Parts: sequence; C-alpha cells; structure tokens
Amino acid sequence: MKKIWANTLVQNEERYLWYAVTSVIDYIDKILIWDTGSTDKTVEIIMKLQKKYPKKVEFKEIGEVDIDKFTSVRQQMLDETKADWVLILDGDEVWWDDSIKEVTETIQELGDNLETIVTSYYNVVGDIYHYQEKKAGKYKIDGKTGHLTIRVMNRKIPGLHLENPHGTQGFFDDKEKLIQERSQDKRKHIDAPFMHFTHMIRSSNLENDLNVPKRKIKRKIEIGNKFPLDFHYPEAFFKPRPRIIPSPWSKMNRSYFLKAIVYTPLRKIKRRIIHGKTGY
Repeated sequence: MKKIWANTLVQNEERYLWYAVTSVIDYIDKILIWDTGSTDKTVEIIMKLQKKYPKKVEFKEIGEVDIDKFTSVRQQMLDETKADWVLILDGDEVWWDDSIKEVTETIQELGDNLETIVTSYYNVVGDIYHYQEKKAGKYKIDGKTGHLTIRVMNRKIPGLHLENPHGTQGFFDDKEKLIQERSQDKRKHIDAPFMHFTHMIRSSNLENDLNVPKRKIKRKIEIGNKFPLDFHYPEAFFKPRPRIIPSPWSKMNRSYFLKAIVYTPLRKIKRRIIHGKTGY
C-alpha cells in the first residue's frame, strides 16, 4: 500500500479547517498541520483534531511568516513528508467522501505510473449556497481551462520542490519545470471535485482574515450561481463537531448582497470581453 500524507499550512482558518481535515482524514495515513501565527481559534481547533486523531495529526507551531518565507516553510513540510504521495490540503478545502476516495484509489491502483492527479473544484462565493460560474476558472492544464488543480503528487518526481513567493508559488522538478508541464502521460484527470472556500471569510471575522498575507486579494464580492435545492454537500458538514466549530450554513448579509449586485455584472463583463474566457 502506498502511503499518502497531507500537508496543511494554516493561519486564521477557524471557519473551515475542521471540515477540511475531517473530510480526508479517514483516507490518508497522516496529516501535517503547521500553524503560522493564527490569532483566532485555529490552534485550539487543531488541538482538538490532534486529540481526536492522535495517530494521524502531527501539529507544529511555526510562528508568523511573511510571503517569501511561506514558500520555504512549505518546502520544509514537503521535506518532512515521508510518504509515497502528498496531498496539499489547504484549510479552506472540503472534499466529498467519494472524491477523496477516488483520489486515493487511483493512487493505489495506478500510482506507480503516475506523477500527478488533476481534479476540479467548486469555488464558493458569497455563502455556502453559491459558487462561481465556470467562466471564472482560469487555470490551464493539458489544454483544459477552468477550476482545475493538482492537489496530489508523487514524491518520486525528480527534485520535487517549491519556488516563488506565496501567491505565485509552484511545484517544480529538478530541471525547473512546473509539474503540470511534465509528461501528460503521467498525469490523470479524474472526476473528483471538492469545495473551495478561498473567496470566503475564513477566520472568525474580516479583521482577522485580512491580517493573513494575500487574503485581501482573494476575497471576492460576487453573486454566484446557486446550488440546486437537492445539492449534496460534503459529508464533513454533517458529522458531529465541537461547539467551537462555526456552522457553515450562514447566508450572505444584506450589505454584501447589495455590493455584489453592483460588482457581479462588471466581473462577468471582464471575464467575457476583456479576457475572452470560454470556461471548460
């Protein structure tokens, strides 16, 4: 059996960290959670996760880091990952059971001949009931464009390492080639989406959120597409949780909604006319 570890580097991730970790914990061997100076309840939540999963959660407090040091800390985390495959799990990413199961089963079945696995995601915006349109997806992998990402990679990629500051960070091989530019034959696209809350307030309040590097530019005020009434949310949202874990089911407030009415058409015009987005 191939070992799979997750790397989770966090700061002020109070709202979604519990759900992110519990959505994958049963399908991986270990998760490294390193905190970089949280001022909300993130550390307390990690401690509860460690108590609940003592054999799987390994916690370390790094202290506050700047944008440049963020990359070196993530590199250190990668270097300490003694596994065959690594899952990059941010504190705002919540997986469906079927999705993470599909990822891990693909690794066990085909992992000897693969280097990376590509999945898609729903980019939540406004509140948990809405998501960005497909045309907002800008990542390009193997000729496909959309809300696509490489979140799992084989540790045997020669010279696997990180470069560039947080925000433009990427994984490279020993020849300084991005992993998504390596042989397409060793990369597999699978239908295994997750929910991504990067555009949402991820801490206890907006002030704590904006204290995190790059968090300000990630916040979007936009009215997205509405999930259907029978939409099946990730199972982690329905599992028992400690009282300190915030409920994910709050709706966007009136102030946000009114601003979004103005901003949303402008964003859509930019996507369609200025950038010529075609979606995926």
